[in-house]
Amino acid sequence: MGEPFLLTPGPLTTAYSVKQAMLRDWGSWDNDFRAMTAQLRTQLLALIGDDKGAFDCVPIQGSGTFVVEAMLASFLPRQSKTLVLVNGAYGNRIAETLRYLGRNHVVMDKGDYLPPRGREVAEALANDAEISHVVVVHCETSSGILNPVEEISKVVYQAGRKLLIDSMSAFGALPADVKTVRYEAIVASANKCIEGVPGFGFVIGRKSELELAKGCSHSLSLDVHAQWAHMNKTGQWRFTPPTHVVAAFMEALRLHKAEGGVAGRGRRYIENRDCLVQGMREIGFETLLKEPWLSPIIVTFFNPADAAFDFQTFYDAMKRRGFIIYPGKLTVVDSFRVGCIGHMDAAIMRDVVEAARSVLAEIGVKDARPPEAALLERSKLAA
Repeated sequence: MGEPFLLTPGPLTTAYSVKQAMLRDWGSWDNDFRAMTAQLRTQLLALIGDDKGAFDCVPIQGSGTFVVEAMLASFLPRQSKTLVLVNGAYGNRIAETLRYLGRNHVVMDKGDYLPPRGREVAEALANDAEISHVVVVHCETSSGILNPVEEISKVVYQAGRKLLIDSMSAFGALPADVKTVRYEAIVASANKCIEGVPGFGFVIGRKSELELAKGCSHSLSLDVHAQWAHMNKTGQWRFTPPTHVVAAFMEALRLHKAEGGVAGRGRRYIENRDCLVQGMREIGFETLLKEPWLSPIIVTFFNPADAAFDFQTFYDAMKRRGFIIYPGKLTVVDSFRVGCIGHMDAAIMRDVVEAARSVLAEIGVKDARPPEAALLERSKLAA
């Protein structure tokens, strides 16, 4: 058997040509690599539909969390107050980051099952005139909730405030067109829906906000304004760039465009999700979320109530069959997650379902239905 499929929210399974692109060494100061960096920035900007040239793209070394922190520290003035919309681990991480940064903030916590809605955000803003910014996670992968960023954006700007979006696990597969969703900055990373490998993330921000970010950051290496100014002046990254990762990302961008861009990539992920959910439900599993909020990025399933089910045993058996799934990251129920993104299609998802069916038989689970209490909790909170 070859390498396993990574059914995770990233790192994920990549195309062979993406891996192959990392076999050449690049000089970080060389003109060929500078040209690659410039092309990367231009191609990412094309994905947001900015035909007025109002935005620019700033890549940042490190993991997704690095670039989220860079955005927060650079785009939130030190005297700002931020409303953080939370419905999972990554919204909570944003709030934790703001505590480290000493930025004033309040949290709207919707729990594991529900998205924040526009009317709730509008009410919170109306009740607190000090709030200057709102931060939302586009797709909360701890549960798989796809948050309604368009309606949230509308009420934020109607109230005269500013929106920042953590689109780490959505950018490249779900629309982020600035003509339909207004925001000041959006962030993502190389190893998600573009299907590159880990090593850098990127901030796409309004140039006016990038100018205002000068002097805001607490950090030398995570200062988005300083990185932006240096790249525009020299064409270079301020510190050693992940050259092989950038080369792999350029190949990933080529494949992304060939597939039909955001629409084409999103369509495949939706097919993956629909095939997975239908098949898993047929063998008894149930999703944490109902259809309106099921993202095409990752799906959370309740653990079966059957006493024979043990997640680690299930995980190990799935891995032996060539599939690496993800543990749950919820606070109220036991669950596991299956990613729909990466270099795979609906045929692979059918194989995932058959593997799960086989594992249940192997470990003696006769019924994959979740505990009634979990379903009851879901119905109460979703009402």
